[in-house]
Amino acid sequence: MSERPDKASKKSVILFALVLSVICSLMISAAAVGLKGFQLANMELDKKINILKAADLVDSKKPDKTTINALYDAHIKAVMVDDQGKIITPGVPGSLNLYLYQENGEIQGYILPINSRGLWGKIQGYLAVEKDGQTISGFSIFSHSETPGLGGEIESAWFQKNFKGKKILNAQNKFVSVGIAKGKAANLPQDLQPHYVDGISGATLTGKYLSEGIQQTLVTYDAVSITFRQKQAGAVKKGPQKAATPAGIN
Repeated sequence: MSERPDKASKKSVILFALVLSVICSLMISAAAVGLKGFQLANMELDKKINILKAADLVDSKKPDKTTINALYDAHIKAVMVDDQGKIITPGVPGSLNLYLYQENGEIQGYILPINSRGLWGKIQGYLAVEKDGQTISGFSIFSHSETPGLGGEIESAWFQKNFKGKKILNAQNKFVSVGIAKGKAANLPQDLQPHYVDGISGATLTGKYLSEGIQQTLVTYDAVSITFRQKQAGAVKKGPQKAATPAGIN
């Protein structure tokens, strides 16, 4: 007689646990679906912030949403380019994302998306180049899995500011990219210093992988850089009134 209540009690507990699990699963699924729109909006806002950081339009202090959107709309133009650096219609296979930085209607430079290998996962950010097609004007990181206090320092302001003013061409106008030194860039030979930033102590592999990722990105977008350099050279010859713009942009 005593066994029956125990069996019934166990069945009730199991049934209750199953029902509770189903209810919790449904609630979690509903919350995920309901919050998806907010998550996508936050991701888009975070992208805009980091593009603006690369363009040196905002600092490490995060502005409010209204300011971010206003700055982005006023200064950034997202376009698609082909492997020849020409503006094309969105959706064309093999097209590349490019962001143009504008000031008073004149293009001041362009911003490239960085998608690099890291020590523990992907490193994503943006690299801004001046309209001369060879001088780095800014750099930002918005996603990584590097070790906090070591490779994770790539997201710090001091590291990212080191990229400003670095050159992707050497004195002979040959492409050399921009890399991360093993230690201080000032300790490198003088002809290499314009092309390297200070490394992070204890994060040699992070620096190596990020340097490779930046180089690959610059190679991929080389036609864009060449176009800007050619336009800039033409502008210098014809006078300061000639704006340097890539093909397809008025």
